[in-house]
Amino acid sequence: MLRWFKALLPQEARFFDLFAQHSETIVSGAEALQAMLRGGDQVPAYCQQVYHHERQADEITRRVLMAVRRTFITPFDRGDIKDLITSMDDAIDQMQQTAKAVMLFEVRQFEPPMREIGALLVDCARLVVRALPLMQAIGENVTTLTAITEELTKLEGRVDDLHDIGLSELFQKHRNASAMGFIIGADIYDHLEKVADRFDDVANEISSIVIEQV
Repeated sequence: MLRWFKALLPQEARFFDLFAQHSETIVSGAEALQAMLRGGDQVPAYCQQVYHHERQADEITRRVLMAVRRTFITPFDRGDIKDLITSMDDAIDQMQQTAKAVMLFEVRQFEPPMREIGALLVDCARLVVRALPLMQAIGENVTTLTAITEELTKLEGRVDDLHDIGLSELFQKHRNASAMGFIIGADIYDHLEKVADRFDDVANEISSIVIEQV
């Protein structure tokens, strides 16, 4: 009976521990993705690392959703918790989709804008790591959280620009050659852009929670 009662008590630390674990996994996934984009013989190994971190993130997401169902009092709205962890998980899921495309098309060399995007995605992941602990005391950290979410949105915009630049360069490179090179490159650019879009979704979820809590 006592064990059951304790399960109903507020356990905010549990949620934030899981958020922290998930965000660190996202960083590891983004770093593996960045390493993959350097190209070379190690590309398959880095793709496998992305897969591994994606599976870890899925397990953490499952634990968060289970905690939402089993905890009587949550640090903020249950729907917000679900939306936040889902948006975070979507980001690393999209990294996995990028790695999957690379493996499917046996790509071993990547364009400079792709590598630049890889670096920006690591920056996005590290911003999420910074933001989540601050949400334990939102009222005291509104300014910092707002700055972080704004920076995430700016990084997403820079990725959009690099996506467009990259597609233009791909077209120029392949306009008189095989169309397959353009198609494959464009697919990888689209996957990378979607990773950034998912990080922007994380920023929007954090902003929404901050607005509701302040």
